[in-house]
Amino acid sequence: MSEKKQPWELSEPEWRRIVGNARAGRSLAPKRWPGGARCCVTLSFDADHETIPLRDADDSPMRISQGQYGHRQGVPRIRKLLAKHDIRASFYYPAVSALIYPDEVRAVADEGHEIGIHSWIHEANTTLPPGVERDLTLRAADVLEKTSGRRPVGMRTASWDFSTDTLAIIRELGLIYDSSLMADDDPYELLDQGEPTGIIELPPEWIRDDMAYFNFLRFSALRPYTAPSAVEEIFREEFDGAWEEGGLYLLTMHPHCIGHRSRISLLSRLIEHMKAKGGVWFATHEEVARHVKAEAKI
Repeated sequence: MSEKKQPWELSEPEWRRIVGNARAGRSLAPKRWPGGARCCVTLSFDADHETIPLRDADDSPMRISQGQYGHRQGVPRIRKLLAKHDIRASFYYPAVSALIYPDEVRAVADEGHEIGIHSWIHEANTTLPPGVERDLTLRAADVLEKTSGRRPVGMRTASWDFSTDTLAIIRELGLIYDSSLMADDDPYELLDQGEPTGIIELPPEWIRDDMAYFNFLRFSALRPYTAPSAVEEIFREEFDGAWEEGGLYLLTMHPHCIGHRSRISLLSRLIEHMKAKGGVWFATHEEVARHVKAEAKI
């Protein structure tokens, strides 16, 4: 078996193939948003719950309880806040989370929120043996369809770990969008080795993710703590920039992070700021993707 080449040993066709996998194609930033809105806001929640310690083979009751908090307190507070503002959001569930809390998934779906694919057990796709990612993703789609009553049309890879096989799996599933890659602020079309796929990418970013500021792992170097007021300032500045440019504002949150008392209030103030600014279309990721596809005639 040949050893893996060093980066400087790659031939031009080899490195071109690497950068050509799931590459950003044409921008699909629409010329107009529904209702004459100036910009689009799409809120999303990754309901990981207990799957992160399970993925890490950590059976610590303490870490498991942190995930359970997302179900017991985080999701109810989020649902209450979204209902207050009459906003529909996108919720991404690992299949194992949906199997542990099927009633939660059904309730979220019944309120008009989107349910999207988010792995089987929050696995890291780039570490899996060949074929395993496909099997887990297809099984996850089946679980979410059975639980929510509707087949998912989009996905977000766990930890945004998009492998060299992920795009082919998205195409096989017939999904209309992905939300894992970060080549732009606004929607774009994914290319597969230079060929348009018709798949919409709704790009997230770590700076618009609550976990980057609030995550904490005991017995490790991962011990950040950012004041909610500082996170609110970053999130608000990102929104104001999207509003000025007439673009997309996509925010990623986690019930076990944003759902705490000191943090859910920052989301409430942020929504109030958006509404006061005016000219905002609040939509699910699916609604954004379908609008973009229609505008681009894909």
